[in-house]
Amino acid sequence: MRIAVIGSGGVGGIFGAKLAHGGADVTFLARGAHLTAIREQGIQIEGGPEPIRVSPVKATDDPSLIGTVDLVLFAVKLWDTEKVLNQIRPVVAPKTTIISFQNGVLKDTYLRAHYDPGQIMGGVGYVATTIDRPGVIRQTGPMQRLIFGEFDGQRSARGEAFLSACLSGGINAEFSSDILREIWEKFVFLVGLSGTTTTMGVPIGPIRENPQTRSFLLDVMKEVVAVGRANGVALAEDYAERRLELADNVAADMTSSMHHDLQRGNALEVRWLSGGVVELGERVGVPTPLNRAIADILALRQAGSK
Repeated sequence: MRIAVIGSGGVGGIFGAKLAHGGADVTFLARGAHLTAIREQGIQIEGGPEPIRVSPVKATDDPSLIGTVDLVLFAVKLWDTEKVLNQIRPVVAPKTTIISFQNGVLKDTYLRAHYDPGQIMGGVGYVATTIDRPGVIRQTGPMQRLIFGEFDGQRSARGEAFLSACLSGGINAEFSSDILREIWEKFVFLVGLSGTTTTMGVPIGPIRENPQTRSFLLDVMKEVVAVGRANGVALAEDYAERRLELADNVAADMTSSMHHDLQRGNALEVRWLSGGVVELGERVGVPTPLNRAIADILALRQAGSK
């Protein structure tokens, strides 16, 4: 299976490395020092239960050199989405499948605006990683999971082929019959985690232990559930409370990629996370004052400070 990994950071890097380790024909789109290191030393995964080094690997910063592929694993930061979707046109043939494993629920709207909606499958990625140094992805927790599926809920040959490639690479993968619900389920917790850790500047532990901030976290997630349900997504009414139970069971030092980005002076994905909740809530008449507050608090940092 020919796979192009578009965005070779924490998500694309680890899952692309595992796919290549399992025998898939993978090409990484990367840039800068990260690209140089991957070309010279391969790509490495450290910190997880099983360190991986794949070398040599194919990597480039020019999509036109990749050629057309069977599947695009799309994992760039949300602020780069539309620019990169235009750049990868040489990679996408009429039968190419595109799966976004980015954050949020607006991502597939952008994919459908650029490519045939029939080429798009839904995807959700669960993993805690960061680029430790050029060419090296550090896994900071044991969880690594990909969920994907057709938006009509049907099984498909292309989905089965990707599932086989994932399992061969040791990825905990699942072919879902309700991928839209899966995307929103992740969104509920992600918006709560990212919004609170980034605005409060601390990991999840102190937030869940303090009664006032714990209530804030819950109410942020309740807004996401209300917006999802109003948009026709099959989320349980008490799903926010269930996600609060998850927050109680993760490591106390768990934080979010948006928190890391703020600390590093990078651009933030808040426009598509809490800001996305506000946008979708306005469309269906659901008030989202807490997510609006998060988006407003972080507005001056959204573009980054570098």
